Amino acid sequence: MPLRNKVQLITYPDSMGGDIRSLGAVLAECFPGLFPGGIHLLPPFPSSGDRGFAPITYAEIDPAFGTWDDVRGLGESYDILLDLMINHISRLSPYFREYQARGEESEWADLFLPLTKFWPDGIPAQEDLDKIFLRRPRPYSTFAIGPGNVETRLWTTFGHADPSEQVDMDWRSPAFRRLIAEYFRIFRDHGVKIVRLDAVGYVVKKLGTSCFFVEPEIFQFMDWIGGTASAAGIEILPEVHAHKEIQYRLAGRGYWIYDFILPYLVLDALFAGSAGALKDYLAERPARQFTMLDCHDGIPVKPDLEGFYDSGRVRALAARCEERGGNFSRIQSPAHKDPDGFDVHQIRGTYYSLLDRDDSAYLTARAIQFFVPGIPQVYYVGLLAGENDYAAVQRTGDGREINRHAFSREEILRRLRLPVVQGLCRLIRFRNSHPAFDGDFRVLNSSGDSEMRIRWSAGPDWAELHADFRTRTFRIVHSEGGGSAVMDSQSLLVSET
Repeated sequence: MPLRNKVQLITYPDSMGGDIRSLGAVLAECFPGLFPGGIHLLPPFPSSGDRGFAPITYAEIDPAFGTWDDVRGLGESYDILLDLMINHISRLSPYFREYQARGEESEWADLFLPLTKFWPDGIPAQEDLDKIFLRRPRPYSTFAIGPGNVETRLWTTFGHADPSEQVDMDWRSPAFRRLIAEYFRIFRDHGVKIVRLDAVGYVVKKLGTSCFFVEPEIFQFMDWIGGTASAAGIEILPEVHAHKEIQYRLAGRGYWIYDFILPYLVLDALFAGSAGALKDYLAERPARQFTMLDCHDGIPVKPDLEGFYDSGRVRALAARCEERGGNFSRIQSPAHKDPDGFDVHQIRGTYYSLLDRDDSAYLTARAIQFFVPGIPQVYYVGLLAGENDYAAVQRTGDGREINRHAFSREEILRRLRLPVVQGLCRLIRFRNSHPAFDGDFRVLNSSGDSEMRIRWSAGPDWAELHADFRTRTFRIVHSEGGGSAVMDSQSLLVSET
């Protein structure tokens, strides 16, 4: 299906009003027509952890959020994007429960990855472990399997518990192929238009490698799953945090990719008052991307930004974010840290808070995002210019909760009165409606690295952004009704109420 070149919203099913029906009502009441690009509904499935990313089943929606009928109802007004956790499934899933009970007699036994598939004695060699890009201290957990409760080590890339609540699946298994095909049938039957392949870079495990985006096997997998999705009439979006060359190889094969580089470079330019690295990047990046500034995890740094930062500057930026209440996720594998020990994987905090709640700087960041080629996504906390939620971090012990506040309808109505939120909504409407964004893109010459000019043109229609990184302001001049019009950060901060 052709994707719409319009702004999308990213939200949890319970973060804007409490459930999926309330989300639809809030959007209709408070943000009518604002997201014709669609809704990325973060995992609404029954889950054993990781805020939905440890799915138990895709056959139903968690009753706390609603039903598949509610998802279909939302899909009558918006294209729906859902996640498929392609690398793993919950240890509470019916497939793993049966395997745990019956062992090798289970029809799902081959779905999982006991370490004996890699090391005959099931004991991982240290030289192999040292090469793996780790997301937890070790990439496996021990479970009691079968009628004899045999202690078995299984591959578990992710998870906070021990044993992990997220058990990896074997992409080469016929059981895996059957299961994924069934998931896509479920999505198709309920009107889902786009599926994000969460953690797809970890699907292929191969000794002697990092077990991350292993080529050529990963492209064999992508060809298979791309065909499976296409047969269901669904577009896929691979989610890969990796060096740009890996992203560009995906783009070169025709896949949509995420622009995980943009959030850091925009923040860096606004902090430093200089956009040299950002402009260089815009001159080379593929256009077929989803853009974002914030999300449910954090602002990517390593490995996404490798080659785009120097040690002193990235450390200074990270320290400044920490001063503004942010926290970090870190690289686990010593081999994948920088030579000087720098190990920040993601910077966690709301984008608005990291910009010190500077309304003009925040709208400037969004204006840049909307002018960069691709499909823009706005995270719900960012839509509401949300601030760091320290209480949620304290309550859960999870640093990611700093940017996952659940807003009631009353909170949304209060924040909607803020000039910065009203200004952002006007920017979104401009990005959705101006025909120039379906035309040609250029980065224009500017007087220095403290300024950047971007222009879109389509026939008689045009729009030009001038961003000033020293003053953290912007000005947009654009065609309108046979003439021209102007909007800027100051005018957008004049409240409409």
